[in-house]
Amino acid sequence: MARNTRKGPPPPKPASTPPGKASPGGFNSPFAALSSLREALPSKTPQLRAEDFPAVPPPDGPERARVRLARRERDGAEVTRVEELALPPEALEAWCQALQRGLACRCGVEGDALVLEGDQRRSVPDLLLRRGVRRVVQG
Repeated sequence: MARNTRKGPPPPKPASTPPGKASPGGFNSPFAALSSLREALPSKTPQLRAEDFPAVPPPDGPERARVRLARRERDGAEVTRVEELALPPEALEAWCQALQRGLACRCGVEGDALVLEGDQRRSVPDLLLRRGVRRVVQG
């Protein structure tokens, strides 16, 4: 069995640098530049803006909306469809953007329907009523 022939304490280890700081060796952390972009990311929490969802709904909103759960054909994921709004395409796009901010989920327009990712059946009717829809039907 070999014995340790070194005398004295072991040599000191190089000092580690905190994350996001440049190391003394000249190399940079690959995540240092990304930390400054964190504020530009979209929020994961819903943003209920007063202009999107007023406390008093406008009187000229759609007559009705049908909310139902469906499966996407491409990958079988659950989506919530909002149909029968009878709005022009540019208004549907504005409603899609508002619901996307209000629910913190992705939204798209397919034909005359809004398609929200995930099961949003519990929270969508309240937002639709605040947006001016007179009657929300589920199913």
